[in-house]
Amino acid sequence: MANDAQLLLLDKDQVEQLLDRNQVLEAVREAFSLHSKGEGRVFPVVREALSTGGIFGIKSGDVQAEGLLGFKAAGFWPSNRARNGEPHQATIMLIDPSTGRPICLIDGNAITTVRTGAAGGLGLLYLARPDSRTLCIFGTGVQARIQLTFALKLLPSLRQVSYVTYDGGRDIGFESAFAGLCDMSHSTDRDHAVSISDIVITATPGGGALFNAAAVQPGTHINCVGADTKGKRELPDGLLDRVKLFVDDAVQARQIGETQWSAATPCTELGDLVTEKVRFQRAAQDITVFDMTGLALQDLTVARLLHQSALANGSGTRIPWSW
Repeated sequence: MANDAQLLLLDKDQVEQLLDRNQVLEAVREAFSLHSKGEGRVFPVVREALSTGGIFGIKSGDVQAEGLLGFKAAGFWPSNRARNGEPHQATIMLIDPSTGRPICLIDGNAITTVRTGAAGGLGLLYLARPDSRTLCIFGTGVQARIQLTFALKLLPSLRQVSYVTYDGGRDIGFESAFAGLCDMSHSTDRDHAVSISDIVITATPGGGALFNAAAVQPGTHINCVGADTKGKRELPDGLLDRVKLFVDDAVQARQIGETQWSAATPCTELGDLVTEKVRFQRAAQDITVFDMTGLALQDLTVARLLHQSALANGSGTRIPWSW
């Protein structure tokens, strides 16, 4: 009965307990596949600056044949750091497409972190040289850590990791988090670190070009994470003209990703590699770039996974939501 309807709430701690990285990886792979096949829709992104200094966005979509509908309201509030809070904030809502009623409200921070790491990992699996041994990562924050975690998990050939910080200083906590998993070194020479790396991952706030284009050597793969808003960038001018460019969504990438700076550059959606709609055989000299702007479908497939898990094990908080 409508009067007996409930809304399931999953808070931060409950989400983190339910998240399984292997399951998230497959849910994100499914999202790419749904997008490629046209079975999942991605609606236009909202991304707006606020007078408070924050950036607010909405990503939404659906999979009509599977009864999946919802959105993520998220953004970046840098002033939260002064409050000892997380600047990235995200909330996901799953909605019953037959009635429009909300069925599950989920803290979206951990979901966003892990699904983005999984997407980056899939980018490496499909685009990087499988024998890649050296990796350079820009940033040491939450997203940098999850990107490196998936990279080391999915490419066991990786041995040498160098990292670059925004202030040029060492990050002992970052080094400790990966102790025993790789040979890690801190680099203050950005161009040199890029030039000796098979893989480059940029996971910064996207405030500007991080290195010179000439530093990127043939055979390199680059995962770009930080450009997710109009005006943001991490790559230098001219680089996209030299690369094989891959994106999660072509329209979205041209609006808010690295691709906004070279919108005429031909690109391929990664989902088309997942479904084998497009086949890509990497040549030895190819430079590949995966411009990651984040698909709403990734949030929804992972949120559905958590919703189903919570229903099965009785976790979460249920509140009356009659109508």
